[in-house]
Amino acid sequence: MRELVVNRLAKSSRAGTANGPARVGDLKPLSDAEASRALIPAAALVPLVERPGGMTLLLTQRTKHLHDHAGQISFPGGRIEAHDESPMATALRETEEEIGLTPEFVEVVGYLDLYETGTGFLITPVVGIVSPGFTLAPDKFEVADIFEVPLSFVLDPRNHRRKSMFYKGAQQTYHVIEYRERHIWGATAGMLINLYEKLSNGPQ
Repeated sequence: MRELVVNRLAKSSRAGTANGPARVGDLKPLSDAEASRALIPAAALVPLVERPGGMTLLLTQRTKHLHDHAGQISFPGGRIEAHDESPMATALRETEEEIGLTPEFVEVVGYLDLYETGTGFLITPVVGIVSPGFTLAPDKFEVADIFEVPLSFVLDPRNHRRKSMFYKGAQQTYHVIEYRERHIWGATAGMLINLYEKLSNGPQ
């Protein structure tokens, strides 16, 4: 699986090389005022952990009191700060701050397509292979839980769902991946579908 991941992501080995414009996420704002607002640059780490039984995805459950995406399942990440040298630097910094995973355990192997969220963020998803042996120290203000999902589960299209909801005046659909009691949706599910497409050589 490591070889597949590295080979398929090799063509996107630099940030900003996504094919075409950013993917528009689920539940996109509909008003002209919202659509025209400046997007906030952000980056997230898509951590693929090498386990004896196969690769897993490391995900977090956000605490319920946060302003953005409260209670949702997400990748570690956040806004790109002025002192960050690159989106990769942001993703690694935010990952260490949020869950205590230090950069020496992470090998960055590529990027997914830029992802525009309905809440006004433009996310650079940075894919990293994580070596075992790390310890985690979650920031209790931001992170309620940390868990792993088998990559094979995410790459199985039978586990991909589309649901709908009434949002800002219209019925809209969004991606959902349900793993046991975990309900993965929104930007996280959208980026996971993009990962599936890249690793399966599907639509880009």
